[in-house]
Amino acid sequence: MAFLYLLVGPPGSGKRTVGRHLSGLTGAPLLDNHLTNDPVFRAFGLDGVKPVPPEAWVFASRMRAVLREAVQEAPRELSHIFTIYLTNRPGEAESLERFRALADARGATFVPVWLSCAPDELARRLPLPERAERLKLRDPEQLQTLLREAGTLPPPPDAILVDTAALAPADAALLIASHAGALF
Repeated sequence: MAFLYLLVGPPGSGKRTVGRHLSGLTGAPLLDNHLTNDPVFRAFGLDGVKPVPPEAWVFASRMRAVLREAVQEAPRELSHIFTIYLTNRPGEAESLERFRALADARGATFVPVWLSCAPDELARRLPLPERAERLKLRDPEQLQTLLREAGTLPPPPDAILVDTAALAPADAALLIASHAGALF
């Protein structure tokens, strides 16, 4: 049985870190959102501190669409792990449904996971040096503005809720895999 895991959470919530542990447990490749964002961010000369201009998101969205097409054509027995931050802005719920439709088209079990983390812990994590490598948001003020203005898309009823300030990444991954029934 194949799974399509979708790890959703704000910047700094541990999507990639939990995803790496989940990948280690399940063998599913991690398709972190920065696989599609970073080439575009580099082309625009971004560094994780400069604000991302709207036109950069247009290109990143196109790259995500190509990645979803590739997964659509991948071997059916292969599971996948995606990470993304979905805001509460118009159109973001449609992104969630695109992933749900992709899982359905592949005959995979869709596993939506909503990661949360206390704002003070998010602010502590943002300046960590490893975030610079992946051009991740590193400005706590930008994050506060983003969370205030855009928030996070509310989780669907079938989502697994994980507080990454309360659980170590390996424990969070184990919880997700166990809940999904991916561990035998």
